[in-house]
Amino acid sequence: MSTADIGLIGLAVMGSNLALNIAEKGYTIAVHNRSSGRIDEFVAEAKKEGLDGKTIAKYELADFVAAVKRPRSIIIMVKAGQPVDDMIEQLLPHLEQGDAIIECGNSLFTDTQRRFDYLKPKGIGYLGVGVSGGEEGARHGPSIMVGGSKAQWHNAEPVLTAIAAKFNGEPCVAYLGEGGAGHFVKTIHNGIEYGDMQMIAEVYGVMRDGLGMNPTACAEVFKAWNKGPLNSYLIEITGHVLAAVDEPTGKPLVELILDKAGQKGTGVWSAIAAQQMGVPATAIEGAVAARSISSRKDERVAAEGIYGKPSRAKTDVTLADLEKALLAGKIVSYAQGFAVIAKASEENGWNLPLATIAKIWRAGCIIRSRFLDQMSAAYEKGGNANLLVVPDFVAIMKDSHPSLRKVVAAAAVGEFPMICLSAALSYFDSYRQAQGTANLIQGQRDFFGAHGFEIVGRGSDLHGTWPSTLGK
Repeated sequence: MSTADIGLIGLAVMGSNLALNIAEKGYTIAVHNRSSGRIDEFVAEAKKEGLDGKTIAKYELADFVAAVKRPRSIIIMVKAGQPVDDMIEQLLPHLEQGDAIIECGNSLFTDTQRRFDYLKPKGIGYLGVGVSGGEEGARHGPSIMVGGSKAQWHNAEPVLTAIAAKFNGEPCVAYLGEGGAGHFVKTIHNGIEYGDMQMIAEVYGVMRDGLGMNPTACAEVFKAWNKGPLNSYLIEITGHVLAAVDEPTGKPLVELILDKAGQKGTGVWSAIAAQQMGVPATAIEGAVAARSISSRKDERVAAEGIYGKPSRAKTDVTLADLEKALLAGKIVSYAQGFAVIAKASEENGWNLPLATIAKIWRAGCIIRSRFLDQMSAAYEKGGNANLLVVPDFVAIMKDSHPSLRKVVAAAAVGEFPMICLSAALSYFDSYRQAQGTANLIQGQRDFFGAHGFEIVGRGSDLHGTWPSTLGK
């Protein structure tokens, strides 16, 4: 008998937590996993939490699908890439028209679009759903970004709305558009996350190497900052990470962690998407590059042996400067991310609601922060203006960019790596410069490739008279 309101395949940490979240909200959920042992473990977890009455474990795929009420909504939580395609093919013989597959992993949005187009003629819906918040969010309330078939979204809407994080009572979930819209927005969310984390790390580096602060002192600063304009999830957890102590040694844990940062692809996808659409996202690109450099530990050690240790001279920047610099950098990172989303919306015909996206990021997700309310309010007034020209943010940037400038300058002199914050400053300076230097580049391009240029008042596709014997 079909008694489950929804189904879920893939009981790793995120899948298990989503399933328990759904059961806790009063919905009956059928679960399945490739490994039967993991199903047994989940059953024990559900029973321990008193949710076994709302979970139906099925060891055979056909039995699992049959346990879900029609029209079926089947969440899949498997590794991105080929495993998703394989799971779709395994499910298809058991599904009927009107059913939907809901993919809640971090898939490349073009893959999601391809799967949407593949399943649509078969009468099977495909929802590419971005879920942000990590393990804790999945269990107690994530931010949810939905893309795909609107009809199938309505079938799953009550469940996804119930499990989403709430901000002042508003659920942090929204349908954003067809095809890959949801996964695209999640990808850019992760790109902004990369930039945010890298900027925080760069500021920590100045505290540690330029101000001589130990992790405990740094932790107290971040905890204080979290009570002000920088209030956000990432600032909050930074305070906890810096305060943590390794029990076996009694030393600050952060000092024992190897300085090689991992990445799973979404940051790279963000940077590639921005480049392909011609939208500058230098903070995201810088953050991706910084993680790549961090992974080359052996090369960095060898290079330090060749050039010597950085001077790391004591800097005269203050904690107040660092706070404002980080605030300015974060605003630039968000501005770039939203600019990429706006361009993608235009190119793909998604009509992405920027105000709504800012709203659903206010709780549950990794980049939730205090000023997302201001961003939402700005976009609700209409238009897709870059945040750097929105009055509220103009005022903040005017107040904070001098500190960003001072910090980046001090970093250059003191030999503190600052890929992301320096990229943010360069973007800001380039964006607000009415007369740039691309006129020279256009002259060069015409010289070697006859690409032409424009002269105001005379027209475009003009050419210069250049020497023809140069280099001969």
